[in-house]
Amino acid sequence: MEKIDKSRFAWVGSDPEKREGISRPSVTYWKDAMGRLMKNKVAMVCLVIIVLIILSCVIVPFVTPFESREQHLGEANKGMFTVCTDSRYEGQNAVHIFGTDNLGRDLFVRAFEGGRVSLMIAFSAVFVNLIIGMIYGSISGYVGGRTDLIMMRIVDIIYSLPDMLVIILISVVLDQVLDLTGSPLAKLGTNMVSIFIVFGLLYWVGMARLIRGQILSIKQNEYILAARAIGAKPGRIIKRHILPNCLSVIIISAALQVPSAIFTESYLSFLGLGVRAPMPSLGSLANAAREGLQSYPYKLVFPALTICLIVLSLNLLGDGLRDAFDPKLKR
Repeated sequence: MEKIDKSRFAWVGSDPEKREGISRPSVTYWKDAMGRLMKNKVAMVCLVIIVLIILSCVIVPFVTPFESREQHLGEANKGMFTVCTDSRYEGQNAVHIFGTDNLGRDLFVRAFEGGRVSLMIAFSAVFVNLIIGMIYGSISGYVGGRTDLIMMRIVDIIYSLPDMLVIILISVVLDQVLDLTGSPLAKLGTNMVSIFIVFGLLYWVGMARLIRGQILSIKQNEYILAARAIGAKPGRIIKRHILPNCLSVIIISAALQVPSAIFTESYLSFLGLGVRAPMPSLGSLANAAREGLQSYPYKLVFPALTICLIVLSLNLLGDGLRDAFDPKLKR
């Protein structure tokens, strides 16, 4: 048996300063989780990439000399780093960094504005899904019994609906019955409105299932019983005692839903069911580049690369958040 080296230990007695010097500082759950996240180099690099992309999508369209819908018909399908010869920019040395499309529009500013539109749609959809899923899952998990059974069967029915078919049907119906002329939604078009409706109708079920499962395990704890015993209302118990203990799971799920929403919007726009011209998005830019892929392959590189970079970075960041906030994965 190995002997203990007593020289490594010292008696501190009742001296409070010595005791405090060797004591381990208390670390809260959130501080500990953020510390583990900061140590994850891959997640932090992805976080920096996402922040840079978001800032670029917000700032670049306002600082470039061109506008996303501005056409230069004499410079259609120009290559990368082409100097603009339009008389409106004479003497300014304006350059089309990513080239131009078939209408002479600058692809550089359109790529970043398209990224801004795609990110806005994705974060808005995740926010709506988060609110609906939290409310629905909280009620189902906390009330339980027959209410939980009925609500979960509704979730199963919604989960079985083919989202692509629903989007096509809603787009066709809204295009016939909905007149957006003169409304703030006119720029979005019926396709975009249908996407928001489908996100709100279909994509919250995963969050609702997750919240319900967490609440079913948390509501058995003693502090929930104590809150009931002193007469706390169910709404207050859910808001003040249950949901805060589910917050880490909610953050992880939301972070992993953002890339899924971006990819969904991108392939819907690629199929012509998303953003309607002239408003750009990453999917619509990729769809427009597909027509002249053999002659102008550079048009597809930038929107496709941006989609891959955003989705990959958000997925890796979501994995990092899961590793940081899940106590079972703590090393």
